[in-house]
Amino acid sequence: MAVEAQMEPAIVTCALTGVLTDPRRAPVPVTPEQMATEAKAAFDAGATVVHLHYRRQEPGMGHLPSWEPQTAGAIVEAIRQACPELLINSSTGVIGDDLSGPLAVLAHTRPEIAAMNAGSLNYLKLRSDGSWAWPPMLFDNPVPKIERLLAAMQEHGIVPECECFDTGIVRSVKLFADAGMLHDPIHVSFVMGVASGMPADPRWLPLLVEQLPAGARWQTIGIGRAEVWDLHRRVAQLGGDVRTGLEDTFYLPSGARASGNGELIEAMVAILHEVGRRPATPDEARAAYGLS
Repeated sequence: MAVEAQMEPAIVTCALTGVLTDPRRAPVPVTPEQMATEAKAAFDAGATVVHLHYRRQEPGMGHLPSWEPQTAGAIVEAIRQACPELLINSSTGVIGDDLSGPLAVLAHTRPEIAAMNAGSLNYLKLRSDGSWAWPPMLFDNPVPKIERLLAAMQEHGIVPECECFDTGIVRSVKLFADAGMLHDPIHVSFVMGVASGMPADPRWLPLLVEQLPAGARWQTIGIGRAEVWDLHRRVAQLGGDVRTGLEDTFYLPSGARASGNGELIEAMVAILHEVGRRPATPDEARAAYGLS
């Protein structure tokens, strides 16, 4: 235990479920009970933060998102009952100017942390035949939208997690800080692996880290298959925090499909130990987010 206490801690986040993944085709949790079970498995494996999306609860509708405050509240309450030490990180991402859903969820659930998409991206993906996997979409996050979300987070004592899909968005975080929109502690996520954003390439990491405000903590959100684990290893080596979960990948480092979030967190913790680090404790994570 003495040797492990000397290792540099990394906050381990588990992204339990994505936005639109069909639970009939993948083992993503949907109901409050399922979300709580997966959160507890992630915590037992070493996670101290869970990132949440909320799904519709009607039969056959679990592949669609929900911004119903009572649905989000039931999920958050189930997780807090199952694992009170976990920090909750809530999604806020929506297309368009209508923020009523995310704002209502933040006010109702009061998570410790919330995602703050720090810029806009043409969200694109092609099939192998050259056709669009979905109609080309603008994930719009202009500054006035960001300001409204940040104001709500400040009102409720929620720490923003700045999600950055491209290099210009990474650089914008420092501009937001210099403009007084963000305050320490600043937490940044490099979203890597989206086809029209930054690739899941470990060689990009040192340059991205150079663009952060002084003292900012950072992690990557690696989207992809088994190749994302090389990215995670490099993040751990460079001193970043780490994140995985069924929102980001279904695949273990071996290439086998994961049966649940706990298995993915176990693989991430194994990487931390291999590079001489350890998972942060709940108290260490709270302190890093300025919550203690």
